[in-house]
Amino acid sequence: MTALTLSTAAVAGLRADAIVIGVAKGSASKPGGPVVAPGAEAVDQAYDGNLAGVLETLGASGAEGEVTKLPAPAGFKAPLVLAVGLGAQPQEDSGYDAEALRKAAGVAARALSGTKKAAFALPLTDAADAAAVAEGVLLGAYSFDAYKDQGDAKNGKNAKAPLGEAALLGGKPRDKGYKAAVERAVAVSEELNRARDLINTPPNDLNPEAFAAVAQTAAKEHGIKVQVLDEKALVKGGYGGILGVGAGSASGPRLVKLSYTSSKAKKHIALVGKGITYDSGGISLKPAGHNETMKCDMSGAAAVFAAVVAAARLGLEVNVTGWLALAENMPSGSATRPGDVLRMYSGKTVEVLNTDAEGRLVLADALWAASQEKPDAVVDVATLTGAMVLALGNRTFGIMANDDAFRALVQEAAEEAGEPAWPMPLPEHLRKGMESSTADIANMGERMGGGLVAGLFLREFVGEGITWAHLDIAGPAFNEGGPFGYTPKGGTGSAVRTLVRLAERAAAGELS
Repeated sequence: MTALTLSTAAVAGLRADAIVIGVAKGSASKPGGPVVAPGAEAVDQAYDGNLAGVLETLGASGAEGEVTKLPAPAGFKAPLVLAVGLGAQPQEDSGYDAEALRKAAGVAARALSGTKKAAFALPLTDAADAAAVAEGVLLGAYSFDAYKDQGDAKNGKNAKAPLGEAALLGGKPRDKGYKAAVERAVAVSEELNRARDLINTPPNDLNPEAFAAVAQTAAKEHGIKVQVLDEKALVKGGYGGILGVGAGSASGPRLVKLSYTSSKAKKHIALVGKGITYDSGGISLKPAGHNETMKCDMSGAAAVFAAVVAAARLGLEVNVTGWLALAENMPSGSATRPGDVLRMYSGKTVEVLNTDAEGRLVLADALWAASQEKPDAVVDVATLTGAMVLALGNRTFGIMANDDAFRALVQEAAEEAGEPAWPMPLPEHLRKGMESSTADIANMGERMGGGLVAGLFLREFVGEGITWAHLDIAGPAFNEGGPFGYTPKGGTGSAVRTLVRLAERAAAGELS
């Protein structure tokens, strides 16, 4: 990953390949062209105070995500100035919000791929701003090139390497607050990027067994206790949901338990992730055009895995248990059929009406397993329903819960982390649609409100009296369009930062 340093060096004398500055849009009180943001004063002065005019001549407006390149002024050791749009100016006497800084830093880092070193002279007023810029740089510089031919560097055919080093100007390298903020940003970003790598890995190389092996290696490295239940153990334990989903694949299912514990912990949260390493739909086969990106159906498990490791790296004073429900959903002679009845780990029976509603089946077993430990709260994360994408689009995940206060807390954590999320209801009248004449419950209900139906199904498998929330990340988990802000094309690592922030708030005693 890109190396980060905090620097108080003068921008003119800093040896770098580029200097990154921020530019905002003119406001009602300051109409006209772009406005140079704080942090770039020395650069503006070198242009005789006319940097905004030069940028406007080049077509810059300060709009979010906009990039304008121009030669550095005489006397600067860096040859290039890269101006990145911050969007609207903040209100008087307030700085730029963290998300604006993240996005700008991410855009700049991506624009500077192939560059060895850049100096970021973006607005930094405190350690939180430094952390936001650091996150933006590390997440924006991400690329997944493991399967690409690196080609011949001499002929320019090789893929550009990510930005090598970023110096955050205005940062205080000897200040404990700044150092801690950037160290946190590094830990969270590295684990989020690890989640992205897993999501982007082709399913022929990442089956349940391979995913479990990755988790075991990371757990050993970071002092996390790990337990892996293979097919034999799942049969013995009666995990009918996970076994039923994985029955059609040559790659057997797994349930992975990751346990991070702190001697100072007063709270325990359990995180449960859907880990369908490839989802064909099973016997209820997905149509062409709907299965090409289904390697991303394990994004929930990747997010949980990354969050547990990040909690361990940060030494959070909270116990965090991660449950990765891993299976591959394939059609074959041994696959679960529509009409089959599965006996779940909880003892309840489920009539499978559609084998493409498989995520809720593996989560049900893992939720019940997590409930047996009586944690203070359980959060599951899943690319669960297309209905949630229709409701909230491609960039926002839905939050459902059995406790309104906890749902609000999760949403606050998402907002603080910079992840768009929206609270969703669990209407009781939709439960009737899952009634089955054969089993305790069916895995399908009414088509309208399908994302909410899935949440109601999961609620059936949460232990009595346990606070629970469900994050449906089907929209933002995988970006099929072009990159934006610090979000790349492909796996995004959605919900990782929310889960880490939630763990931090639990460590601070904010769980009731």
